[in-house]
Order: sequence, then C-alpha cells, then structure tokens
Amino acid sequence: MNRRETVLNIKTSGKSDMVDITGEITSAVRESGVRNGICMVYIPHTTCAVTINENADPAVKHDIMAELDKIVPWKDAYHHMEGNSAAHIKSSMFGFSQTIPITEGALPLGTWQGIYLCEFDGPRSRTVSVQIFG
Repeated sequence: MNRRETVLNIKTSGKSDMVDITGEITSAVRESGVRNGICMVYIPHTTCAVTINENADPAVKHDIMAELDKIVPWKDAYHHMEGNSAAHIKSSMFGFSQTIPITEGALPLGTWQGIYLCEFDGPRSRTVSVQIFG
C-alpha cells in the first residue's frame, strides 16, 4: 500500500470558526491518483478539530458553535492557566482525525456533507495533514 501526504495551511478568522476544507481535501485525493483507498485527515493541534457535517446551510455551523458554547462555556471553574480550557474540551469532543474512504478516485461524501476544520481558540494559522493510502 502506498502512502501520500499533503499538508494544508488554513487560516481561521474567529475565536470559534468552522472552515470548510472539503475542496482542499478533494484536490489532494484527486492529485494523489489513488482510485480506491483511504483518506485520513489529521489535525495536529490541541484546540482545533476536524468533523464532517452539513455544508449546504451556513446556519448549521452557527447552531453547532452556539450549542457548544452552552455545553462548554468559555468561563467556568477551569484550572488551566492559559484560559483556553473550553477550546481543549471542545476539540477533544470533536476529535483530531477523520477517516474517509476513497472510491473510484473520489470521496463518497453524502449530498450535504462537507469536511470542516473546527477552530476553538483562534484566529490562528492551522496545519492539516492529509494522508492518502491506496
């Protein structure tokens, strides 16, 4: 099995942000030439995550971030000195990787699905590792 890696650099624009990276991931898969295999998207940060969710209605991103702020508020009885414990918790809730099959050279995402980098402590420049196996 061959492995190819692409590293993406993504700039986020807010303290909390969901950046659609579907196009960049799709391009990396296409450029790899892999017809059937696996695409693993990994975020090497502790206050940032990756998820797959709806990319048709921007209200979904807003709703996700608003509900997360209710579940994990920015101000609470946290002990972490840097003041970003909420970001660490949210990232752990979402996870730092997604594995997506590659079928006939494409990602078989659902009609409304997109791949998102989830920023919880921005704005920042973030790195995304895209590993393609085939």
